[in-house]
Order: sequence, then structure tokens, then C-alpha cells
Amino acid sequence: MTVTQKIQKKLSDSPAARWTALCIVSFTMMCTYFITDVMASLEVILTTPAAEGGLGWTSSDYGFFSGAYGYINVFLLMLFFGGIILDKCGIRFTGTMSCSFMVVGVLLKWYALSTDFGGGIFMGYHLQAVYAALGFAIFGMGAEITGITVSKIIIKWFTGHEVALAMGLQVATARIGTAVALACSLPMARAAGSVSFPVLVGGACICIGLIAYLVYCVMDKKLDQSVEAAAETKEEGFRMKDLKLIFTSKGFWLITILCLMFYAGVFPFLKFATKLMIAKYHVEPEIAGLIPAMLPFGTILLTPVFGSLYDRIGKGATLMVIGSVMLTVVHVLFALPLLNVWWFAVLIMVILGIAFSLVPSAMWPSVPKIIPMKQLGSAYAIIFYIQNIGLSMVPLLIGWVIDRYSTIRTPDGTVSYDYTLPMCIFALFGFVAILIAWGLKHEDAVKGYGLEQRNMG
Repeated sequence: MTVTQKIQKKLSDSPAARWTALCIVSFTMMCTYFITDVMASLEVILTTPAAEGGLGWTSSDYGFFSGAYGYINVFLLMLFFGGIILDKCGIRFTGTMSCSFMVVGVLLKWYALSTDFGGGIFMGYHLQAVYAALGFAIFGMGAEITGITVSKIIIKWFTGHEVALAMGLQVATARIGTAVALACSLPMARAAGSVSFPVLVGGACICIGLIAYLVYCVMDKKLDQSVEAAAETKEEGFRMKDLKLIFTSKGFWLITILCLMFYAGVFPFLKFATKLMIAKYHVEPEIAGLIPAMLPFGTILLTPVFGSLYDRIGKGATLMVIGSVMLTVVHVLFALPLLNVWWFAVLIMVILGIAFSLVPSAMWPSVPKIIPMKQLGSAYAIIFYIQNIGLSMVPLLIGWVIDRYSTIRTPDGTVSYDYTLPMCIFALFGFVAILIAWGLKHEDAVKGYGLEQRNMG
């Protein structure tokens, strides 16, 4: 019997132990997601001219800043190395390290937004946006490594039990952070008279999240010590050559590309969604963030439901296909010149919320069915790394497209926006996701990964 099996028998068979561990790490991820999306509703202030009370950023500045989340992960390969560190050094070391990076990053981001920098320009971008992007990049490095660490924690505790439900609940809890950020950051900034104030609040939250993770580390250490005392044999540790199993798995690459395409159609969209609501659906700026906020609120309810469904009846690959189809339909509807009224935008966002619950609830618990536990940290790291390429590059692309093709300036100085082309780009990501999800379903039928089988019993 392996150490992993003994952990499952000795610890995770106790519902109180495994659900307590889940609650602690889910709280840390909730704080993380608040910071990730706290600036999404503030684009309207960031891109307002300084003479009118804004920061005077361009859409390209904002796109550069939004994409910075993944710059260090993508260009310096830190997320990939983070997965190797996780498999080699363990959950406690890696999680504490990554949470500390988040604290440093959010404080730098807050400082940048609190400082004018004399209106300087660097490589075509406002200097303030560059410094804020550096802080966001450091934060993003920590956030993504924390994410893969939490994923491995859940697999460690819930394999053989309610693994998809546990992952769904963790995602749902994290989405509370996103929902609060989207709904409250703009009113908070208006009330405080400072665009940096919501970031400062987020900084306090992430410090509390770090403390929560340290509490988990104490519990994890004691549990591991008890397992060591009872273990008769020791599972062979991770070796670099184990990466070959990951790189040569067709199923792994299909699920990785699906993740890239699906999330490229969701998270970057949220960065621009508030301004879309104002420009196309004529929603008041003070409440425009509430409509995108419906997306994470919907996933809070639906992701655990779909996760439990996967645990009990299976059909994981089928759920991914359905969710990808819904994502594509949503962006096509946003692109079409139909019913430019607020209630139609709400209806479309509800559909997107269902899609955004279906795919993650099936995708993340499916990875351990393809990749063994000892390579799981590296596997998740590679998936997150590829995902970060989309999270970094797509906002840059969309910001550039809006500046170049979607911004309409009249002779009297009035500015309006046509979001048709950006939404067509998002729809294209959804269409590719459909093809990849269908290919994954076929590969599962050939290789027998068990993606269509239930996770419990």
C-alpha cells in the first residue's frame, strides 16, 4: 500500500478532517480572487482623462496591465517551475512561498495606483500602468502557484470521495471573491475618492489569507507525521524524468488546450465587461459592474451542483462539450446588434454563468484520471502555465483591438465604442473549445481514462 493510499485511509476518510482542510484553503483562494478581479470594474475610472478625475490610461494601458497577471508565469516559466517545486518540496513550503509573493505583489500594485509618477511614459505605456502591472505580475505568479497547490491539496484529501464536489465548492468560494470585487470595487473607489482604496482592502484580505494558509500548514504537518508513523513503505518521489509521462499524453494536452480556449473566453472578457455594459447596453457606470458580477455569483451556486453531478453520474467529457457550446453562443449574442437593453445582457450573463460552472466542475477533477498523483503538481502547473498565456495575451489583444477598431471619436470630441469585433474574437475561442472538448471525449472513449464514469464508488 502506498503512502498516498494510507493518507486516504487514515485522514481523508474522516469527513471532519477533509472538509476542515477544504474550508481553510478555499478561504485563501477567495481572498486571492478578490485581488485578481478588483480592478475589472475600475476601467471606467482608469481610462477617464485626468482632468475629469480619472487616471488617463488608454485601453492599451489597461490591456497591458490586465495581461500582466501572467507575464512572469509565461515569460519566465515560473508557474512551470512552481509545479516542480510543489512536487519536490511539498504543499506547505510551496503554498507559503506563493502566498508571500501575493502579499508583495498587491502592496506594489497599491503603491503604483497611489502615486502619480509625474505622468511619465515607458515603452508607450503610462509609467503608473507599468508599475501597477509589475505588482500584478508578481501577485499573479503567487496566485497561480497557490492555485495548483490548492488543487493538489484537494486531490490528496478527496480522491475516492466527493472530489468533484470539493473542487466545485472551492471554485464557488473563490468566485465569491470575484463577485464582491466586480460588484463593490467601483462604488468603493467612488466613496473613498481613490482608485487605489479597493486594492488596499484587497491587500488586507490577502494578508489574512496567508495567515489562514499557515493554519492549514500546522494541521497538514501533524497529519503527515501521523501518516509517517503508520507507513510501512514509502512511495517513490517525483523525478524529472516523470515529466515524460505528462508531455506524451494526448489526453493531457487536449484538456490543457481546452482550458486555454475556455478561460480565454471568460476571464479576459470580464476585464472589459463593465465597460461593455456601459457602452452597448447603456447601464449606469455606478451599477454596471453588477451585471458581470452575476457570473461568479451564478457559479457559486451551480459549480458545486455540477461537481456533485459528476461525482454521482459521471459524464465529465460531455459536460465540457455542453459548456463550451454555451460559451460560444453567449459571445455570439454579445456580438450581434440585438436588444441593446440591460435585461438582455443579464440573460446572456446567466447563460455564461451556467457554462462557467459546467466546464471547470468537470475539467479539474478529470486531470487526476489522466495523470498520477506524484506528477499532479507538475501537470496542473503546465495547464495553468498554458492558461496564463491566454490570460496574458488576450487582454493585450482586446485592448489593442478596442483602441484601433472599436473606438469611435466624433469631431465634437465624443467617444463611443463598438464591441462587435472584440466579442467575435471571444466567440472564436469558444468555437475552438467545442472542437477540443469533442476531441477529448473521443480520446477518452479510446484510452478509457474514465472521464464519463462517476468519481464515487
